[in-house]
Amino acid sequence: MEKVMGNVMVHATVTLDGFMADTAGGVDWMFDVEAADEDRAVVNNIWEEIGAVVGGANKTQTIEEGEMPYGGLLKVPVYLMTHSAHEPVEKDGTTYTFVVDDIREAVAAAKQAAGDKTVSLLGGSISRQCLALGLVDEIQLHMLPLLLGDGIPLFGGLGERIALERMETAAYASETHLRFRVVR
Repeated sequence: MEKVMGNVMVHATVTLDGFMADTAGGVDWMFDVEAADEDRAVVNNIWEEIGAVVGGANKTQTIEEGEMPYGGLLKVPVYLMTHSAHEPVEKDGTTYTFVVDDIREAVAAAKQAAGDKTVSLLGGSISRQCLALGLVDEIQLHMLPLLLGDGIPLFGGLGERIALERMETAAYASETHLRFRVVR
């Protein structure tokens, strides 16, 4: 019997003006907004869906405090894109596997590891590459009521139009949660 694979999802917190980080790459602004219990419930439900993560590695290919996807709280396999080979890193019960220059390989490995759970894509470059390659099934955004005015956009530079179908929308005192299916 063939193993059923889960969805691949862009998962991000963004500002109302579409930025996922400030100009220096910082995300401290995410913690300036008090989350309501309903917001935490939405995020917790998403976290329970996730079976693996694909993101980008830092230049030193180390896993340092503040760099771990989901703060290291999700104990799922993590696949990090890099330009040079590096042995996997085990930290706090999570294995970080480095994949050299092949986003398709990273997503395929993550899907295999996740089984019927969701693969979460983190970061603008990773998300845009996967969207352009047709690898994304869904987009889950948590939008904060904040305008940064400048920063690193999640989808800036995508360079193509991608149709989406709204699946879910929820808005509470501190966040708006938007979930879309990629229309193929």
